Amino acid sequence: MSKVTIHMVSSLDGFIAKKDGTVSWLQSKDTYDKGITLSQEDIEDYLKTIHCYVMGSKTYEHALELGWPYGEKPVYVLSHRPLRSDKKNVMFFSGDINKLIIQELKSKHENIWVVGGAMITKEVIRLKLADEIIISMMPIILGDGTLFFDFIGQEHNLHLKDVTAYKDGMVELTYDIKQ
Repeated sequence: MSKVTIHMVSSLDGFIAKKDGTVSWLQSKDTYDKGITLSQEDIEDYLKTIHCYVMGSKTYEHALELGWPYGEKPVYVLSHRPLRSDKKNVMFFSGDINKLIIQELKSKHENIWVVGGAMITKEVIRLKLADEIIISMMPIILGDGTLFFDFIGQEHNLHLKDVTAYKDGMVELTYDIKQ
């Protein structure tokens, strides 16, 4: 059975980008002595469990600027703008996200990760397509920018599945979405 995970990194006050769209704050300079540090092997093993990624065009463009972290895994970019890629694993989609996830992705991929942006993740939540949300909160208050949850318009009950604190002060919260 396929699982759809929303994964977002946000500031403590819920922003996923500064007002100018930058994400330089994603690198923490904080230290939390009780936190854990993942080895490169731990990270690689975890990434092997993800079978495809879904993102919006701005997240895609940020990923290209910051250094492509998705390797050769299938990446579906949702956009109404004409975009191009030299990567064979990148597919562009401008239709119904419900059809993409239910009919296309769930039949091909076991672990689907929605990694941004805010409009796409909110729509996935509204359509009840997500099974879990992982929020990695950085130790910063931005005060302004692009909010992760600014208005979903529905109540969703969650179940806290896991909490992990890291050496750099980031805290990761994993929630199952009760459907």
